[in-house]
Amino acid sequence: MFYLIIVLFIAGYAAIAFERRLPVDRAAIALATGGLIWVCIAFGGDTPHRELVEHLGGIGELLFFLLGTMTIVEIIDSHGGFSILSKLVKTANNVKLLWIFSFLTFFLSAVLGNLSAAIVMIAMIWKFVGGNYSRWLFAGMTVIAANAGGAWSPMGNITTAMLWIGGRISTWHIVTQLFVPSLICMLAPLVIISLTMKGDAVPPSNTGSIKSLAPTTDRERRMILLSGIGALMLVPVFRAVTQLPPYIGVMLALAAMWIMTEILHRNHKEFKIRLTLPEIFKKLNIANIFFLLGILLAVAGLQSAGHLNLLGGFLSEKVHNIYAINIVIGALSSVVDNIPLVAGTMGMYDAVSHDALMAISDPAQAAFVKHFVADRSFWDLLAYCAGTGGSILIIGSPAGIAAMWLARIDRMWYIKNISWLSIAGFLSGLAAYYLIAG
Repeated sequence: MFYLIIVLFIAGYAAIAFERRLPVDRAAIALATGGLIWVCIAFGGDTPHRELVEHLGGIGELLFFLLGTMTIVEIIDSHGGFSILSKLVKTANNVKLLWIFSFLTFFLSAVLGNLSAAIVMIAMIWKFVGGNYSRWLFAGMTVIAANAGGAWSPMGNITTAMLWIGGRISTWHIVTQLFVPSLICMLAPLVIISLTMKGDAVPPSNTGSIKSLAPTTDRERRMILLSGIGALMLVPVFRAVTQLPPYIGVMLALAAMWIMTEILHRNHKEFKIRLTLPEIFKKLNIANIFFLLGILLAVAGLQSAGHLNLLGGFLSEKVHNIYAINIVIGALSSVVDNIPLVAGTMGMYDAVSHDALMAISDPAQAAFVKHFVADRSFWDLLAYCAGTGGSILIIGSPAGIAAMWLARIDRMWYIKNISWLSIAGFLSGLAAYYLIAG
């Protein structure tokens, strides 16, 4: 059964990677993979019920957290809140536009998540920029900025949220340690592009709107936008003050937004029916939640069966360098989904307690193991490399996949024009972290 589990995981992973060539959704593949792995564990003679329940506790926290944040972002979008952002753009100069869009994406991603920020900003690009080459260049920079912005915030990237909820990092620590490296990861390619870009943006032939605007006033859109962003920003504060799991804070934020919208539309429910929460729930991509559930169940199975402990021991013994390990993870995240990569890495390496570290007598081993204490270098690097490494190829992150479909970017064009810029940013940010962390 030990080797059958490996075969099942590899087969499931390959099927997910080539999902577009198969007539099956990746969520179904992930659920089948996770379920079959636990069936193998059960038939292998173990009684996995207690372990499975323990794993489901952590998995459930993450899924409810993501479901709440997805709903709040959809509330803002359905009310046309993101259209307010277009009023911040007051220039037609190509370079200025690129800097404005990049910084907006960087900070929006930290609050709304890299996927949502990329979708909103690519829609704005279509409003202000014309011509395929210019749009693709702006969209490529948006992917880099979205992934860089998501890496330093627990709200910005699923993988950073996984580390945060899993107790590997704390909010203030990851913000202070990764903000500058992530910013440099964005700035390096932004400066390079700016040096070669000239003139004003070509206006699009069909301006349109960011989204078919909801039947709301500017005041209502502004209220929903500020309330939604403010509610999400308060979630890490809520966790720090109460020590409760983040999903409790998100559920309270969602409840507040729900109550606000009910009161806001109480006299116009028929006219504004699509702005009610029951209608907004229909727009959520629940398949992504099931995909994540399947992947995390599969990785939990590998952890319980002992595969991840063996792999972690091999990497620790043979590579024995936290930078090298995370650079490999960053490179892999450009090709394969970074969620199972980070979940697998968390399964390979537990957060080491200070007491366990003090109990190690071998100085060389203690010097290596200290990096795995919560809020130490290994977890910082994992958040950074898994988050920003996905920009190297357009298929390496949700933001990149969104750009590929919304902007219809050719993969080879991206590799030729954006990948090397992403690598430059990735390495520049990594160097910045090394200088800061020492």
